[in-house]
Amino acid sequence: MTASRTVLAGVFTAVLAGLFTAVPPVVGAAPAHAAGYRYWSFWERDGGQWTYATQGPGTLRPEDGDVLGFRFAVSEDSAEADRPRGAGDFEEICGGTEAEEGSKRIALSVDFGTRADAPGDEKPPRGRTECAHVPEDGTAAEALAAVLKPLRYNSDSLLCAIAGYPRTGCGEQVSDSAARTDGASGDSEGSEGAAAPEDTAPGDGGGPSAGLIGGGAVVAALAAAAVWQARRRRS
Repeated sequence: MTASRTVLAGVFTAVLAGLFTAVPPVVGAAPAHAAGYRYWSFWERDGGQWTYATQGPGTLRPEDGDVLGFRFAVSEDSAEADRPRGAGDFEEICGGTEAEEGSKRIALSVDFGTRADAPGDEKPPRGRTECAHVPEDGTAAEALAAVLKPLRYNSDSLLCAIAGYPRTGCGEQVSDSAARTDGASGDSEGSEGAAAPEDTAPGDGGGPSAGLIGGGAVVAALAAAAVWQARRRRS
């Protein structure tokens, strides 16, 4: 019995040693940040915070008093997208605009991004806020068109430009987005009243965690050792 336990302990120790030697390369093999895309993201104001819109501007039908935001930036996906900066309060944007019968007021906060996000040699305009009057059944796209023309869309109805910015491009891939940080270029001429960034949840690395790999290997090691010991007893 003592000899079996000694051998079992040796097997277990050897497996663990191999396990912890192998884990770092597996963790290091997790994919780096994927390439990002340069595009206009669309946001709704909810409880004093910006939340990524679950519908596009062409289908969302906001209510009177709603606040919508647009932000031009480079990001990998909606979880990593930069929120609009500047004003996001309905009274601040539409407080001086009288309600009209048969229409609704929609507050718009548009952030043209930073120079780091700008395509080519374009310079982003200063941020704008507008109060749009649209019919009661009007969409967010109609509100945008009412006060921030010219707009540009591609053949897939993706919003490409607001107030003519940017002049070219639409949702193109940007390979160096991993190195970009919001405002990295030191641009002080972006949106007015830039707010402190709000907390965002970290993105999923896309691979198994070191804890999961390690835990599974330990269980496998124990099972293998138990089988080996049972075979010795039968023999």
